[in-house]
Amino acid sequence: MNDFKAVIIQCGQEEYALPVETVISIEKLEHVNPIPHLPEYMLGLMKNRGELVPVLDFQQILYGNSAKNDEQARVVVVETENIVMGLLVLDAKEILDIPGDRLTSSGLMAYSRTPYFTTVANLEDRVITIVDPHILSRTLAGMDAIGDYVEAQKSKEM
Repeated sequence: MNDFKAVIIQCGQEEYALPVETVISIEKLEHVNPIPHLPEYMLGLMKNRGELVPVLDFQQILYGNSAKNDEQARVVVVETENIVMGLLVLDAKEILDIPGDRLTSSGLMAYSRTPYFTTVANLEDRVITIVDPHILSRTLAGMDAIGDYVEAQKSKEM
């Protein structure tokens, strides 16, 4: 199995990893325009490099409480095949090379509610859950409505 290069993020007391090739940037949480009638985890839209990016509160998705008032919170902007989105996390900690032989998917099958958890990195002093942003963008309830809203806003700008 190949080594896995990842951006390590924190939500709750846990560490998660996003594939480095999906990460566009890591930003401070600045001005976000709220959007009514979308899922609770959807904070709103922010401008990032001239593009409208929906910001999803990943802390809210995983643990039911928001990271938006945390001073250390960061927005990790990721690109998937169908949407560019920002994930609000408690911290974006480091870029890490995870050896392929340290990755395992055993134990994840029980988590049918989180199909975007694809593997676990079992390192000497830490366990990191790997998140696939492509699967997250396809399986999270309400993502179709968010994508439609973003497309409608882009059309208005043109």
